[in-house]
Amino acid sequence: MWVQPEDQRIVGECLAAARVRSGTTQRDLADRLGKPQSFVSAYESGQRRVDVQEFIVITEALGSDPLNIFREVLGRRKHR
Repeated sequence: MWVQPEDQRIVGECLAAARVRSGTTQRDLADRLGKPQSFVSAYESGQRRVDVQEFIVITEALGSDPLNIFREVLGRRKHR
């Protein structure tokens, strides 16, 4: 099995939820990452795949624990 579009969507939704919980806008996060707002929008909507290094940088930019967000991703994958 390879990465499915649904998996990308789940990762994006979990990262979006973490961003919202942190009270951060897409623009604010993009500025922290040194990326355009469209970068954040693309992965949050599942249109762009996030690699492990990006996942860590994104969660840390939100002040979130990468392991907690990863657990959310795994939990959602199990219940799809």
